[in-house]
Amino acid sequence: MSAATINPNEAAHFGALAADWWDPHGSSAMLHKLNPVRLAYIRDQIDAHWHVDARERHPLAGRSALDVGCGAGLLAEPLARMGAQVTGVDAAPENIAAARGHAAGQGLAISYFAGELAALPPATFDLVTSMEVVEHVTDPAAFIGELAGRLGPGGLMILSTPNRTMLSKLLLVEAAERVGAVPRGTHDWDQFLKPEELTNLLESAGLEVIDRTGLSPSAAKGFKLGGSEALNYLVAARWPA
Repeated sequence: MSAATINPNEAAHFGALAADWWDPHGSSAMLHKLNPVRLAYIRDQIDAHWHVDARERHPLAGRSALDVGCGAGLLAEPLARMGAQVTGVDAAPENIAAARGHAAGQGLAISYFAGELAALPPATFDLVTSMEVVEHVTDPAAFIGELAGRLGPGGLMILSTPNRTMLSKLLLVEAAERVGAVPRGTHDWDQFLKPEELTNLLESAGLEVIDRTGLSPSAAKGFKLGGSEALNYLVAARWPA
């Protein structure tokens, strides 16, 4: 990137988890519970943005997608199954190795890169996603600017991140790490962004926020969309019309 945003300690932390990233009961179990809810939001935003029929099995056919901070491909693979030509980039080489191996086993052609976003070949994408990443970078403003630089005309960007509230400090950091729901050292509460802060970063990069929703715990499903944004939230943005 023009301004490096990878935190080497964060990259090492997540790289050490690569081996069991795809184990729904392993260290990434929380991501496996979050993923269906995030995918539902992404699908809703895709349908609304490009006027796609909700019954269409391949709503991203003919479109390109970039997943930044892709880990071992938990989101990149469903995007590929939706028909997109997918590129994934992650700070940890271990994650990219795991992602490539898993995609090959699924028969999915996904382009994966390790390192800074600027190291990718010059290109823009129809869909840019970055889930639970902005709170781990060294310079959120520069990171959002780099994401915006990869969003093509008429494109859609979707982000998710924890909110910086006392409830998130209690549940996402202290309690979750204490009981082992997430590995110790995963979160730095001081790096969490409030919705208005993330909105300001997106608007400063020239984008327009078109939707925001909470992502909250659910006794029945683990997580649900809507309701409180106190723990986590998702944002959709685009270039102004």
